[in-house]
Amino acid sequence: MSTPTRDAAREISVDYVLDAIRAYSASENPSSFLAVNEGNSYFTLPGRPGVVVYRPAGHHLIQFGGPFAPDESYEDLLLGFRAFAESQGRTVSSIQLQERDARVYARHGFTVNQVGASYAVDLNTFTLAGSRYMQLRNKISRALRSGLTIVEADYEQWAHGVREIDRLWLPIKGESARPLEYLVGQTGGDMQKHRRLFVGHIDGELIGYVSYSPVYGSNPGWMHDLSRRRPDSPAGVMEAINKAAIDVFRGEDVPWLHFGFTPFTSLSDDREVEGHSLGFKWLMHYLWENQIVYPASSQLSYKEKWNQSLVLTEYAAFTGKASIDGFVNVWRAANAM
Repeated sequence: MSTPTRDAAREISVDYVLDAIRAYSASENPSSFLAVNEGNSYFTLPGRPGVVVYRPAGHHLIQFGGPFAPDESYEDLLLGFRAFAESQGRTVSSIQLQERDARVYARHGFTVNQVGASYAVDLNTFTLAGSRYMQLRNKISRALRSGLTIVEADYEQWAHGVREIDRLWLPIKGESARPLEYLVGQTGGDMQKHRRLFVGHIDGELIGYVSYSPVYGSNPGWMHDLSRRRPDSPAGVMEAINKAAIDVFRGEDVPWLHFGFTPFTSLSDDREVEGHSLGFKWLMHYLWENQIVYPASSQLSYKEKWNQSLVLTEYAAFTGKASIDGFVNVWRAANAM
């Protein structure tokens, strides 16, 4: 393995990272497009294909997902990145590892625990027919009767309205709410051409939008990423926008609609990795039951409306023992605290 001598963030183009997440998708990370968010840093090894995505926070380097790399360089990048962190007097805390990543990390001495799950809908079998979805259908119908028009939009045409909704949306979440970063997507910038934006407007005034990011791997499609609305928008706006997008995707034979990562959800004893921390496991259940750090139950409730057919367990990993400080800094890197 080559010796990690420097942080390659200044030398790696975002196009290289995009190529990596497209080509090296064996871990099946549905959120992989977040790797190209503005503000991320990247680690590479000379002569070894692939990339590690991270942000520094406190005494930790917060890694997003596992290395986006082929099998022949995956473990070299993992161990090289850990050595790179140690050379800075820091440790590695990883978030949104997939099951394949989790088992490799555990084998190399990381403590790995479940931290939540991501969800997806098989669009080939998707339906909202039947009594189970009557309430959702009625909610969408009421939103459409309010005069709502939904279109797939060019971002630049609606950029001012998107920014205004972003400004108005945060207070809905509470006085202490902060705009999440890193573990959620973005709008605008050089990567916008790879996303899709669906907007809802009434008489030309933007009242809500949903941004979708591409998903690679064996369950390809789109990920329902940012979804925001005006505080005074009619009930059902977000559901109506998403249903309109689903209709478009199905018309294009898109296989999957992913709903992304929700912390602390779908925790299961049989999904834990060997050597996991019992204390950290207890903490994840506690945070689910008490909704202190993140409103996971409301997020899960929205996602469960859509007839989910695939649940993917996601993991966190820490150098050595599970680190509460490392976990806190995951959320600091995400601007949640």
